[in-house]
Amino acid sequence: MAINALQSAASGLSALNTALDVTANNLANVNTPGFKSSRVNFQDLLYIEKAQPGALNENQDQRPIGLYVGLGVRVSGTQLDFTQGPEQSTGRPLDVAIKGNGFFRVRVEDSLGTGGFAYTRAGNFTLNSDGELVLANDTGRRLEPTIQIPTDAETVTIGPDGRVNVTLPGQATPEELGPIELSTFINPAGLKQVGENLYVETAASGTPTTGIPGQEGRGTLASTFLESSNVDPTRELIELIRTQRAFEMNSQSIRAADEALRSVAQLRR
Repeated sequence: MAINALQSAASGLSALNTALDVTANNLANVNTPGFKSSRVNFQDLLYIEKAQPGALNENQDQRPIGLYVGLGVRVSGTQLDFTQGPEQSTGRPLDVAIKGNGFFRVRVEDSLGTGGFAYTRAGNFTLNSDGELVLANDTGRRLEPTIQIPTDAETVTIGPDGRVNVTLPGQATPEELGPIELSTFINPAGLKQVGENLYVETAASGTPTTGIPGQEGRGTLASTFLESSNVDPTRELIELIRTQRAFEMNSQSIRAADEALRSVAQLRR
């Protein structure tokens, strides 16, 4: 029936509209440090079974195939892509890129993240009024464990293993303040996105394992670099065109079903 075609095409338009929203968000964050793109996964819906495969006919022969009519599509989820973004040299000693697996851990409200922690790949750090390393955004989330830079520090260096060293006036030997730790998840795609370039733990992601960079599968750090967004503008624009054309084809299905229903309604004329 044309009614089923209308419903299937309508579900396609709804799913494609969600895909368009995700693609637009990816393109909007093409310059966001540490941003990870998402893709939309689709799955088909229920089917009407009009003939069962394997059924016997009058000659006791089995039907080799069945007859099923699908009822459309829906978005099954959005999947994060955690491939490494390109490194961008900034020359700032407090800019840090993660080379490999891992997330920086920052302090958030207890209502936002499990245990009051959230995780990010963005390493654009700065100092707050107390000299603590914080994210250089509108909220200034504090890095955990806390790293406090003395006000009279002349130089600050961050090593590949996360060790922060500062040179103080009158001292020839740098003083070590402590390591920047990284957290890893068994399923990072299961993390919850909460904005501000932050992710929080969920049951799907598993509990984080936190430790020194370069150990137990964690990546290393690159000071004076930032990890850029991993959004590929060319691929996203191609996906945008594919989504637009698929939207147009589903619109044509609605028009065809409408014409069929109109013909049925005019049979008595």
